[in-house]
Amino acid sequence: MFEQDTPRHDARHRVVIVGGGVAGLDLAGALARDTGLAVTLIDLATAHVWKPMLHSIAAGTRASAGVEVPYVAQARRHGFTYAAGPALDIDRAARTVHVDRFVLHGRDLLPERRIAYDTLVLAVGSVAAPFGVEGVEAHARHIDTLIEAQNFQADLLPRLVEAAHAGRQLRIAIVGGGATGVQFAAELLQMADIAGGYGLNDSRATLDVTLVDRGPRLLPAFPETVSAAARARLEGLGVHVRTDVKVVAVDEQGLRLDDGAIPADMTVWAAGVQAAPLAKSLTSLTQDQSGRLCIDRHCRSVDDPAIFAIGDCASLTPQGEERPLPPTAQIAYQQAVYLGRHLPAMLAGKEAPPFRHRDFGALVKLGEYDGYADLGKFGISSGVIRGRLARLGHEMLYRRHQMRLHGRAAVLRLWLADRLTSSIRPDDRVAKGD
Repeated sequence: MFEQDTPRHDARHRVVIVGGGVAGLDLAGALARDTGLAVTLIDLATAHVWKPMLHSIAAGTRASAGVEVPYVAQARRHGFTYAAGPALDIDRAARTVHVDRFVLHGRDLLPERRIAYDTLVLAVGSVAAPFGVEGVEAHARHIDTLIEAQNFQADLLPRLVEAAHAGRQLRIAIVGGGATGVQFAAELLQMADIAGGYGLNDSRATLDVTLVDRGPRLLPAFPETVSAAARARLEGLGVHVRTDVKVVAVDEQGLRLDDGAIPADMTVWAAGVQAAPLAKSLTSLTQDQSGRLCIDRHCRSVDDPAIFAIGDCASLTPQGEERPLPPTAQIAYQQAVYLGRHLPAMLAGKEAPPFRHRDFGALVKLGEYDGYADLGKFGISSGVIRGRLARLGHEMLYRRHQMRLHGRAAVLRLWLADRLTSSIRPDDRVAKGD
C-alpha cells in the first residue's frame, strides 16, 4: 500500500520509520505485528537491498534482481504501510515528515505530501565522507545506494570491453581501505575473471585496480594480522595497494595526492562514514562530529522524546566508554531488534531495559578468493578465522537477514535459486588459497 497524506483516521498510535535499510525494514515488520500501532515506512527506493551486498552489485558479480526485496511486498506481508519518496525534512512542532514527490521511470506517481507521526524513528543510514576533498562530488562515484551500485555496474562492463578491444587498461582507483573498499577491490577482480570466461581476452590484465587509504594499514577495525594478510592477498591478486596516502583532489584524470598523482578512468570514493543528508540537516537535534544523531540508552533522541534513531545515523556512547558505537550493520540490527521488542512498552509508559550491544566480531570477504573473521571477542585463541569458513560466515549473516524478512522456508528457496543462477566462479587456480 502507498501512503499519501495522512489525516487522523483512526485512534492507533502512528509510528513513522524513515529509511528501509537493515534496521528500518526489520523494525517496521516487528512493530506492525502490534495491532495498536499504525506503522509507516518511508524510503525513496522501491526495494530494499542488504547494504553489504552493494559492492557485489556494483562490480557485477551478483545481479541486483536476485537480492532486491520490494517494499510493497514486505508491507503487504507484515502489515505496515510503505510511503514512496525521499524524506526532505522533519517538522518537529507539527510532527510531520515532508516527503518529496515520487518519480519512477521519469513519471510523477505521487505528489509531495506530509506524513504525520506520533513517534518517529530515523533509520536513514550513512554515506561515505568526502572530508572536504576537492572534486569528490563531481568526479568520484559512490556506492551507498542501490541506484549508485547499478549505475556503476552499467558503466563498468562497456568500459572494460572498450579498453580490451583498444589494447589499453581500464584504471579504477578506490579511495578508502576499510571493509567496503577492500571487498570492492576483490569483487572487481572476480568480475574480470568471470568476463574472461565469456570470451573477453585478457580481461584480468585489462583491469588495473588501485586501492588507497590515508591510514597506515587496511581494515583498521581488524587486528593487524588481518590487515597484513588482506593486503598481501590483494596484492597477490594484482591490486596496487597504497597506504599513508593523502588525496587532496579528485578530477577527470584521477587522484591528486600531496606528493604526486594516481591516474584513473573511474574513481570510487569509499572513505569515511557520515550520517545521511537528512540526519545531518536536522540541526535542532544534537549531533556528533559526523552528523549522527545523539541518542540515549533507549535509542531516543536526547532532545525530543518523540524521535528515536537507530543504525548508522545514530550516535550512542555506552556508559563508561569514551567513543560511540561504530556504524555497523551488526549494531543497526541489534537496535532494530531492541526497539521491536521494547518500543510498544515504552509508548505505553512502561519501563524498558536500556539497549546493550553485543560484539560478535567482524567479517570481511574478498570475493570468492578469501575471507577473514575476527572472533577474538569470543576468547578464541588465534582470534582470526580465514578462508572458506570465514566466507561462509559472511554468507550466513546474509541468510539470517533474509530469514528475518521472509521466514525459514522462503530462505531455503532463495538459497537454492542463488545456487542455480549464480555466476561462474573464478578459475580454481586463481581462487586457490583457502
